[in-house]
Amino acid sequence: MELFSNLALGFSEAFSPATLLYCFAGVFLGTLIGVLPGIGALATISLLLPITYHMTPATAIIMLAGVYYGASYGGSTASILLNLPGTPSAAVACLDGYPMSKQGRAGVALFITTVASFVGALLGLLIMAAFTPSIAELGLKFGPAEYFAMMLLGLIAASTIATGNPVKGIAMVVLGLLLGMVGTDVNTGVARYSFDVPELTDGINLVALAMGIFGISEVINSINQIHRGRAEKITFRSMAPTREDTRRVVAPILRGAGVGSFFGALPGTGSSIASFMSYAMEKKVAKEPDRFGKGAIEGVAAPEAANNAAVQTAFVPTLSLGIPGDAVMALMLGALIIHGIQPGPMMITEQPQLYWGLIASFIIGNVMLVVLNIPLIGLWVSLLRIPYNILFPAVLVFICLGVYSVNNNTFDVYMVAFIGVVGYLMMLFRMEAAPLLLGFILGPMMEENLRRALLLSRGDAMVFVERPISASLLAFGALLLLWSFWSSLRTRGTVRAQAAGVAQPEPQPPRPPERRQGA
Repeated sequence: MELFSNLALGFSEAFSPATLLYCFAGVFLGTLIGVLPGIGALATISLLLPITYHMTPATAIIMLAGVYYGASYGGSTASILLNLPGTPSAAVACLDGYPMSKQGRAGVALFITTVASFVGALLGLLIMAAFTPSIAELGLKFGPAEYFAMMLLGLIAASTIATGNPVKGIAMVVLGLLLGMVGTDVNTGVARYSFDVPELTDGINLVALAMGIFGISEVINSINQIHRGRAEKITFRSMAPTREDTRRVVAPILRGAGVGSFFGALPGTGSSIASFMSYAMEKKVAKEPDRFGKGAIEGVAAPEAANNAAVQTAFVPTLSLGIPGDAVMALMLGALIIHGIQPGPMMITEQPQLYWGLIASFIIGNVMLVVLNIPLIGLWVSLLRIPYNILFPAVLVFICLGVYSVNNNTFDVYMVAFIGVVGYLMMLFRMEAAPLLLGFILGPMMEENLRRALLLSRGDAMVFVERPISASLLAFGALLLLWSFWSSLRTRGTVRAQAAGVAQPEPQPPRPPERRQGA
């Protein structure tokens, strides 16, 4: 009964006209950004951060969150129609969605992705509403030592569980920690790593870092990679699935929602890993695994449900413990801090209207997305015809205007341009940017809790291993580190063995001696 009363409180907050307006604006813009390949929710949210300074905290976070899960809905559209993923997590939809489009079943695939996204998001929200208060009660028992260990575990998980080379992920986390140290020390007032540049005494601007490393770098990278395709005409009749399609997708959607809810709540994983894990699980449990990759509708439904469930449950560690679940959640955490709200266990008890208003607005936003996506699929398809030589320059102009409006300082514009070039070089060397952003956000908070724990223990570092929860988290983090190095060495050894096998040709059988003519 307490859950229903809390949801009633949230809906009373979410049904205000201003909240509904900003929620609709967020989900509409998020769907638009998800349909357009190469832009992404990260750059859009960072672009909208300066606008939220003039909003209330509730409406600001509701609009930014709407962009986040709206992009998850729209990301699969370009994947199915043009084989171009609008978001990284929508790349799985290319595997079976695009073959369905070539078979003339693009409408069915788009309809199923919308239904699967809604069901996955709804189940993720129910899990979030049911278990977040319990996690918050556990969080009240956390002290500075536990918070430091939890944030350290989140950073290690971000670098090891994420896709790519784990060693590169750890390097990106360390770089993010170093960037977070730039600025004036809170305790001593000494400028650190400012290099006598006055603008750096306040630290690196979070908006400039996010816009540069995700926005400008993605625009530069997309110039030579994205090509316009021919969009297919979609009708309402072509969207109706058959009975066999409906029978095939029910269980995969439920399984995908469960997988996405689990991985979304883990710090450092995100919706991309949830989508790939759900696809791998469906292919393993399928009776006919050979159908996957050739237009299997289960290969479209399960990853979409996992993707959107992970998007919703990513708010669980962010709101209840102050630990971002992925890179976008790290940006959301920064937005909350900018508005003077410290996410954590006390947020639910001190600001219940804000917390339950967010959950209620997420439910309303997902209903809006179903209404938007099914009738307006034709509109999203027509937007794919926009020439990219017009789209990307407009994005660059908006990025420069947005970062300049934060402090009205041209130094931030130069900084975002420099960070964008660095982000593009990171892409060329396959260095992931998400762990860097997580390290940048969590670095100052880790330092604060580390100092606080050492002050309370009078400089005794054993406080981190004497407390059971802190010791368990640190031990788990050490195991993750060992596993990451071992997997990296194993991968390197496998590559060397394969290279050696290619370099050494197989011995040929001896040729028989040639007979002389006339012998």
